[in-house]
Amino acid sequence: MTSPNDTLPPLRDVIEQFDLGAKKSLGQHFLLDLNMTRKIARAANVSQGDQVLEIGPGPGGLTRALLETGANVVAIERDNRCIDALAQVNDAFDNRLNVIEADAMRVDEISVLGDKVPVKVVANLPYNISTELLIKWLKAGPALWSVMALMFQKEVADRILAAPGSKTFGRLSIISQVASRPSRAFNLPARAFTPPPKVESTVVLFEQPDTPFAHIDALEKITQSAFSQRRKMLRSSLKSLCGEKLGPMLEAANVTETQRAEELSVDQFKKMAAFFERH
Repeated sequence: MTSPNDTLPPLRDVIEQFDLGAKKSLGQHFLLDLNMTRKIARAANVSQGDQVLEIGPGPGGLTRALLETGANVVAIERDNRCIDALAQVNDAFDNRLNVIEADAMRVDEISVLGDKVPVKVVANLPYNISTELLIKWLKAGPALWSVMALMFQKEVADRILAAPGSKTFGRLSIISQVASRPSRAFNLPARAFTPPPKVESTVVLFEQPDTPFAHIDALEKITQSAFSQRRKMLRSSLKSLCGEKLGPMLEAANVTETQRAEELSVDQFKKMAAFFERH
């Protein structure tokens, strides 16, 4: 069976036709291998009729794979050079692609998507804003997304998935593991991209937690203070944030004031955040 992808020009030709050389300032590294982009779509189990949000589609490599499943895609693209190239993709796929020219950091996704939420978020994220976007979406929770398959630099993925006590365990680990169930889908070598980045990349799958956590804003504040001075004891790193609440909060989480942030479990951080917000 012929796919609309067979009617579209190769992505390298599209990049040349529309002068879409990747911009370092936008953190762009284009993924052109359709086998790889299909693998990302499969990681999120994208299928016929799904509503998908993509960030930074560029020339449309991942977009083609998502549309090929029969899904409808809303793509947010800041680089106006890509708009005409994406219009070609939309024409080939029966107008199932809606491109919004905007800065993803400033978009209110729930307002933009309307009755399409919750969606599947699938993206080869611009490296320079990947963690900020992730935290934004984790805080939005099930009102925005049901599952996310996101590409990061491997070192960022390692931080997301890190266990307590490890050198990479920190604020990003805790927020990710409280607000979702993250898992490593697969790694990609640098040579898979144009231009090749200096690091390997990893696709991380995020699923909704069994029970949504109601105190994510408090968790963000506590982890930010605790890990901004990660070598200091908690009585020092959390003092300015918590004031007189500090002692009772640590006690409620079965934590001692001489411990350091990296020594605590994810559950202890959840208990501190709940206490902090309730008192």
